[in-house]
Amino acid sequence: MKIGGVDPATLKSEEILVLPRGEMNIVFRAQGVPDYDEFNALCPEPTPPRVQRPKVGWVENEEDPGYKDMVATRDKRRIAWLVINSLTPSDIEWDTVDYDNPSTWVHWEDDLQKGGLSKVECNRIMKAVFQANSLDEEKLREARESFLAGHQPDQNVSSGLSIAPETTQSGEPASE
Repeated sequence: MKIGGVDPATLKSEEILVLPRGEMNIVFRAQGVPDYDEFNALCPEPTPPRVQRPKVGWVENEEDPGYKDMVATRDKRRIAWLVINSLTPSDIEWDTVDYDNPSTWVHWEDDLQKGGLSKVECNRIMKAVFQANSLDEEKLREARESFLAGHQPDQNVSSGLSIAPETTQSGEPASE
């Protein structure tokens, strides 16, 4: 598929966060995650337990505390999965996070803090991840302005000749 001659799949959404460390910098690259298929395969949605109610029969009990805990755990893992997958281009060597073990994903922030980053810096990393995975009004405005700037005629360019003719139509020398 192409839109205006451009294949959208070739355009990656990336945010870059540079954290200063004296004379060195720590660079985080956060890329947008195209879908949640991998996450859903690794962490399927929990199903509520069923209970029997008088006159109604068997129904799902979404108020069950165990079910609510499973939903909350999955939500935390979804955010953690988004963070570690978005940060893949940063080539982070995690201490306790294991891509194949969903229960470790939530330790991404602990790993970064044990590595010397502050809570504020972790929040900035999270913000970069969310920016890479979202489309906010500011991005739309910037894209629109960039598009329109590229399609407006340059006001400094004349539609006339760029040099003065040496002669006029009558054959007389042109005056300067």
